[in-house]
Formats: sequence, C-alpha cells, structure tokens
Amino acid sequence: MRVFAIADLHLAYVTPKPMTVFGPQWAGHPGAIYDRWSEIVRPSDLVLLPGDLSWAMRLPDAMTDLAQVAELPGTKILLRGNHDYWWPTPSKLRAALPAGMLAVHNDAVRVENVVVCGTRGWNTPGYQALSDEDERLLNREAQRLSLSVEAAGKLRQPGDHFLMMLHYPPASAPYLPNPLTAVIEAARPELIAYGHLHGVPVEKSMRHVNSIPAHLVAADGLKFTPKLLLDTGD
Repeated sequence: MRVFAIADLHLAYVTPKPMTVFGPQWAGHPGAIYDRWSEIVRPSDLVLLPGDLSWAMRLPDAMTDLAQVAELPGTKILLRGNHDYWWPTPSKLRAALPAGMLAVHNDAVRVENVVVCGTRGWNTPGYQALSDEDERLLNREAQRLSLSVEAAGKLRQPGDHFLMMLHYPPASAPYLPNPLTAVIEAARPELIAYGHLHGVPVEKSMRHVNSIPAHLVAADGLKFTPKLLLDTGD
C-alpha cells in the first residue's frame, strides 16, 4: 500500500467559489485534482486529506463535494481544517461519510499497517505575537493532539507505520518550540503531513520537526498532484 497526501482541496460545488481569485496557480481547479489523482493513485492506496476540504457551511452541501472525492481511487482519511465549517460531531460525520472515507477527530484510525492521528492545529509563535485567544486555542489543539496520539497508541501493532496529520503547520518561522511541537517530539511519528499555507515554495516550508520529516501538501503547491509520502511495500 502506498500513502499519498493532499490538503486544501477547497471544493465548492453547491456554492461556487472560483479559487483563481487567490492567484493564477489555481487555474484548472478542481478538475486538475481529480485528473491527477486518478492518474497516480490506485484503489489499494491510502490518501490523507489534512483539511480545508470544502467551502460548504452545512454537512449536506459538503457531502456533495465529498461524494466526488469518494469516487476517486484509494481509501481517504479526512481531517478538519479552519475553513471546514460544515464539520459536525464525529458520530454524525462518520454516519454520513461514503464507503472508503474515514475521519480523524481527537482520535486515530488504522488502515492495514498504517495508523494515522492528527488535529487541526492553530497559529503558533513566530514573528508575530499570539493573542491570549490564540494561546488558548493552541493549547487546546495540543491537548487534542495528545488525545489523538494516545488513541493511535492503542491501535498500533508491531511493525505499523505511525503518521500524523495537521492542517496548520507545526510551527511558524523562525520555527520556535510550541505546545504542538512538544507533543510531536514526544510521539515521534514517522512523518507529518500539513497544509494551510498557500504560495509558499516547498523548499521554504517547514520540512522537519526535530528530525521528523514534515511535508507541506497544500494542493496548489503540489500543482494539484497528491504527494507520495510512503510505500509500505505490502
């Protein structure tokens, strides 16, 4: 099984929102995502989707977007992003998801020999100071990540691959330690996939958290092509 990732699909079938208003790099969206996904992902593969999946405000509208993704090859694991306002309670979401779609929400999932945990994340300390509200939300997200890591530990079997998703990057330049990186360093996942950042060249993105590989997988930065993260060889 191979593991791919792509974030920030920003689908908007019910309430159209042309992404080209955010720059010419979005030309061809979202059709280019579907085309390139279909070209490289096999039905036996796993695709991580770290947030900002749909512009919808309500679950029924988001399901129209997700139905198109569900038809693409591979098993999908969803994570909530900051624009996924439609995201309901875990039980309601899982009851609505099509076959082959799973969600991480303060917990973890296991597909074959791959265990995936994660949380949305939040703004982290960097060049700009955080507000008191930012600090509160960052600490809450670190607590949620801890819960997810704990859940992953209960699912993991010897030889499993342990992966982590965030929507926000784990840290902001100049990449100061923060509550999220503390959880990450203690958990030691094999790799981290994150999105949220647009117009940031991959070579200028955060690529490691204390030697743990970190991959920026925002769709526009990948030219809408899911990024291969891992081949389990199975």
